[in-house]
Amino acid sequence: MSKHVYVIAEAGVNHNGSVDRALEMIDRAVAAGADAVKFQTFRSEQVISRHAVKAEYQQRTTGSDESQLDMVRALELDADSHARLAAHCKQRGIQFLSTPFDVPSVGLLQTLGVPLLKVPSGEITNPLLLRAVAATGLPLIVSTGMSTLGEVEAALALLAAAWLGRADAFASDDGQRLLHERVTLLHCTTEYPAPYDEVNLRAMATMQSAFGLRVGYSDHTPGTTIAVAAVALGAVVIEKHFTLDRTLPGPDHIASLEPDELTALVAAIRATEQALGSAVKRPSPSEAKNLIVARKSLVAARSIRRGEPFTTDNLAAKRPGSGISAMRYDEWLGRLADRDYEVDDLVGVE
Repeated sequence: MSKHVYVIAEAGVNHNGSVDRALEMIDRAVAAGADAVKFQTFRSEQVISRHAVKAEYQQRTTGSDESQLDMVRALELDADSHARLAAHCKQRGIQFLSTPFDVPSVGLLQTLGVPLLKVPSGEITNPLLLRAVAATGLPLIVSTGMSTLGEVEAALALLAAAWLGRADAFASDDGQRLLHERVTLLHCTTEYPAPYDEVNLRAMATMQSAFGLRVGYSDHTPGTTIAVAAVALGAVVIEKHFTLDRTLPGPDHIASLEPDELTALVAAIRATEQALGSAVKRPSPSEAKNLIVARKSLVAARSIRRGEPFTTDNLAAKRPGSGISAMRYDEWLGRLADRDYEVDDLVGVE
């Protein structure tokens, strides 16, 4: 993962089952300056039973006539399509990522050479998938939407146990070392679009404090403001859904950015991470030259004769700051003038 904020352009299933649209989305993610473009990999029948109903937001965006299984089946891409997308990403110089939702999909993505795997929020309580991604040894981004802190801990404990082969691995030094090396947690509010007053960005800091791991944010809110705010609060990964056209049919388009907005988001994130800078409070190189212009020095408020004491009546603080600092005003009161001064002469300077 890069040292700067890692921006994932989440294509997800916004290709609507079209490989050509998915290829165009890769190109748009490259143009926007994202670090990675991510899709979703699943075998519908392995993920969703025929009894599963659609989420409320899915019913709002796609209707309620078809089942969740039928809706998702139409968005599934086969192995050959995944290979085409991975190859196009390599050609365009952007990382290819995808979220696996079932164990066979983990294996497919591993054969395609993904640099990391994303555990989606809905799978954080699925030990079968957690053990499968752990077995790859790849770095993991674990999304925590809908989770309590205890559920996040349970998932981390399961990963550590899978890596080390013992139940107490989470509490061990080796288990903690592997978690720190391999896991980034994403805060997330799993609603599309997510209400601003339910985002709770401060939960990132809670997870970072509780587990000592890198944290990021998967954003489902409208616009770009909240994702940028997450960077300011310390997110090292930002994931944001995007689409070629927000009016397209499908479950996630309405909560996604269009290409120009994605470009603006990446630019805002890059500006924000530069602005975060250093925690040391000191003049920056660009502002140091303004010290003399903006600060004040001790000056004569009126004519002062040599030997006359400096008082509140004849001593003032004015720009420029090239003389004795005005902060020393009290120290100079009562001193005797070492020479004659006219109005606005710098005091104590030859």
